[in-house]
Formats: sequence, C-alpha cells, structure tokens
Amino acid sequence: MKTYVIGHRNPDTDAICSAIAYADLLQRTTNPDAVAAACGTANLRTKFVLKKAGVNHPRLLMDVRPTTLEICRRNVLAGKADEPFMEAYRRMQQHRLKVIPIIDNDHKVIGMLSLMRLMHLLIPDEQDLGEQRILHTTLDRMRTVLGATFQSESNVHKAEQFVMFIGAMSREGFHDRIKNYPAERLIVLVGDRPSIQQAAIELGVRALVITGGFRMNDELLAMAKANDVSVICSPLDTAMTALLVRTAKNVSEAMTPHFISFQHHELLHAIRDEVQEASQDLFPVVDDEDRLVGVFAKSDMIDPQPARLILVDHNEYNQAVQGAAEAQIVEVIDHHRIGGGLVSREPIRFINDVVGSTCTMVARMFRQKAIMPDAGVALCMASGIISDTLFLQSPTTTDVDRDMLAWLRHYVEVELDEYAREFFAEGSTLSISSPEDVLASDRKTYEENGWTIAISQAEELGMERFEERKKDLIQCLEEYVKSSNVDFACLMITDISTQSSLLVVAGNPKIIGAIDYRAVERNLFDLPGIVSRKKQLLPQLMWILNRVHQ
Repeated sequence: MKTYVIGHRNPDTDAICSAIAYADLLQRTTNPDAVAAACGTANLRTKFVLKKAGVNHPRLLMDVRPTTLEICRRNVLAGKADEPFMEAYRRMQQHRLKVIPIIDNDHKVIGMLSLMRLMHLLIPDEQDLGEQRILHTTLDRMRTVLGATFQSESNVHKAEQFVMFIGAMSREGFHDRIKNYPAERLIVLVGDRPSIQQAAIELGVRALVITGGFRMNDELLAMAKANDVSVICSPLDTAMTALLVRTAKNVSEAMTPHFISFQHHELLHAIRDEVQEASQDLFPVVDDEDRLVGVFAKSDMIDPQPARLILVDHNEYNQAVQGAAEAQIVEVIDHHRIGGGLVSREPIRFINDVVGSTCTMVARMFRQKAIMPDAGVALCMASGIISDTLFLQSPTTTDVDRDMLAWLRHYVEVELDEYAREFFAEGSTLSISSPEDVLASDRKTYEENGWTIAISQAEELGMERFEERKKDLIQCLEEYVKSSNVDFACLMITDISTQSSLLVVAGNPKIIGAIDYRAVERNLFDLPGIVSRKKQLLPQLMWILNRVHQ
C-alpha cells in the first residue's frame, strides 16, 4: 500500500522539497511504496528548483478521504452487449460472480447483468412464455452455443430476430401450427424426421436445427440449399437443444440499462446513503470519460482502508491535507511548534527539532544512513534550507543547518552562492501574482485560545512593488477574513535584502490593537529585523491571543 509523504497546504519550497527527498530516502531503504505528494501546486520559486534539479512535481493530493477509486476492484470481469447469454453465464459461473457490468467498445458501462436476470429470461413467468420463442441472435452464434456444425449456410453472421419452433408432431399437425408464424423468421428444431424437414424446407423457413446428432440426407440438403435454408446439426437431443439455443440471445436482452454508477473521485461519505438505499448489488466506478475503472459492493464501504501519510514540515490538522484526520498518520518530521490536535491510533515516529528547515532534518537522515543523495535530490534539500533560512541569514538558522548545507554542496551540480541569488530573484510574488495568489501561496492557519488566525508570507528582493499593490492586498485580506471564518489574517512581506518585513493585517480590532510593532497605517506595521514567521512573528501573535479575550 502506498505511503504518501506530504507537506502542508499552500506548500512552500521546504514542504515540497522535504517530501521529495524523504520519499526518495524511504524508497531506497525501508519503504519502496513511498510516494512524494503535495497539497497544492508549487510556487514559482519551487518550480525553479524542480526544473534546476530535474525532478518532477510531486503527486498532487488535495484530499485523502476515502474515494470510490480506493475501494473499487480494478480487475473487473465485464461483458459485451452483443455476446450470447451462454458465454457471459459460463464466465460468471467460473468466477462465481452474481453481477457483472456490461460495456461497449469504448469501455463505457451501458448496463448491468445479473444471474438472477439471466435465469428469469431462461425460465420465464407464465405471462412471458410466448416471448421464449423469440431469439435475437445469429445462426452462427446458435451453432457455437450448441457445439454444432453447419450442413448448409446462408447469412449465418447476420443478427436477426428469429422465432423458434419444435417440429415434434405429424406432418399435418406441423403444417397447421407453423402457418401462424412468418416462415422467413422460423427456426425449426427437429430430430430424424425427414417428412417434417421437407415440409419446413418447402415452407421456406429460415433454418433447420437437426437434433440428436443426426444429419440431413443429401436429397433434402440439396433442396435446403436451393431454398436458402440454413441447416445446423446439433449433437444434443431436442430437449437440450431447445434449452441451450435460447442462451444464444444477446446479453443486451438480459442486462439492466438503468443502474447507479459513480465517478472515481467521489468521496465515500458523500455517497454512503445512496449506496445503502439502492437495490443494486454492484456499483461501477468510471473515469472522467465514463470508462469503466472498477466495481465495488456495499460491503466494500465498511471500514475502508485509510490513506497512509507521513507529514513533513507541519504537524497540525488545520495545515494538513483535507481528510488527514481520517487517515493513518505513520510519521511526522517537522521543525515548527507542536499543536493542532494531532492524534495517532498507535505509536508513531515523531521527529520535531529546533532547526531552520525540514530539509535539514531529511539531509541529516541521509548522512546518518551513509546514503549519498542524487544531485537532483541534493539540490532540492539545499533549496529547502536556503529558502527557510534565507540562505542561513534568518534567526531560525542553526549550526545544524549550516553543517547540512555544507555537506550538500558536495552532491549538487551548481555553485550554491550563485544559485541562491537566482532562487530569490525568481518569481517576485508581488510582481506577477494576483492579491488572492499572494495571500494563498504560503499561508498557514493556527488556532490558539479559541482564536483562529491565518499568516501568509511573501519574500521579495526589495519593496518596489508593494506600494502600488498595498490597497488591493488590504482589501483582499479583509475579504478573506469575512469569507474564511478566521478572526485575524495577516501578510508578512519580507525584504530579503534588508532583513526586515512589513505586516499587512485585517480582522478583529482587539488583536490588531494589541500588536506591539510600529504602526505605519491602520492596517500596516513595520517589522525591522523580523524575517521569520515561525520564530519571530508567530510567538508574538500567540502571546497576544492568550491575553486578548473574545
């Protein structure tokens, strides 16, 4: 079963790069099924990193709550609408299946076929007895299900609607009975009765099925060929032939065209009631083009297997991928505060350290295990450290960060000092992003003392674009507070070149009024020397939240 290594929502470079690196380490050591994932797309700087490193973007995983795709069985036995009853029945019996989906040539589900429905059509109610004479099939298909041979063939592959009649009577009685049916549609089942065979040929029936392993004599056979009457020789007696020939009907006659199916991405909790109330036993799962992906039964929805997650660069549910609380969290690797109500079902590996970057922690694991990272993975880890420590200039930087970045220099294929300058110059958020994207690109939500706050951060080389974007950013921040049910939201814009920040705020006036930084304007504060959200800004705001009452 896959284990997803995944960072927080609105992932930054450290979140994505630590997921990539740790998944790589696990694949090379203890867990070959580890998969790097991301709860959101990479920002411009992270895309720059991935391109330089030659590494693919992690799998995008926005919700890990169980879906129909997770519980469906993929190796599906399906039928085709134009195949005979017998073929479908034998396969269902062989695999002990009561229901199968019916698909068309494009692999789209067009109906469901059940053994119960097949039996009903082969053993009808009294009011349906007349319908048992009707066979929509081909003569060649009849021959196949009977294990028979042709003595005379005429349009044997043409699909037609036939009327079956058994010639077990005198010639006179046969004449009287058969005149009530259209001869060109008649299939007459008859044993070694030349008189009946001749009468049927003279009437111009569509085909004769000679039962009991008998064959038509040469004189009558010549007459049949002259009259375009096909002749099928069945090895079975008349009773068995009459029973089996009905199984040459198309499956389309037995399938139920009205059924419930589900898209592959539908959440189980959203469809649970519909499934439980349905009379249907088996449910097809289809892709975005309605092609069959798999099937599931009602019992498959009982206690579905939860997703396995390793959280990196965060440890709080309100920052984690949607559905994390329903998942099996097997490990956490983080360098932030511990909070957010994370609960595990059993003991897990939880590593939380006072370092500047989660990539520092992952790089240390590589070195401890004496595993040399590939150049691309090494550059990812170096980028996470460069990003989170502002190239070792942030107050969050530790000796461990310096040591690990120095170690990674041996494995990367770029000069890190020049690379760091390119990294920070890449993709000014204020220059190219909408206000909504600026706020969302690196936003984390926290809960403290009954308050809910959101802190976004953008890193810039200079503040040239801020003044012209300020009004729109404040307005967007105020709208976010109203629509997101948070008490307070702020945007920390950090100038890497001057090692200082500006703080744009919106929300509860009690919180804003308690902020102990210099107010430039009503919604704007100056934060000289403040560059770390984790170590400098967040503790200050947590202190405020614990002293301000709602």
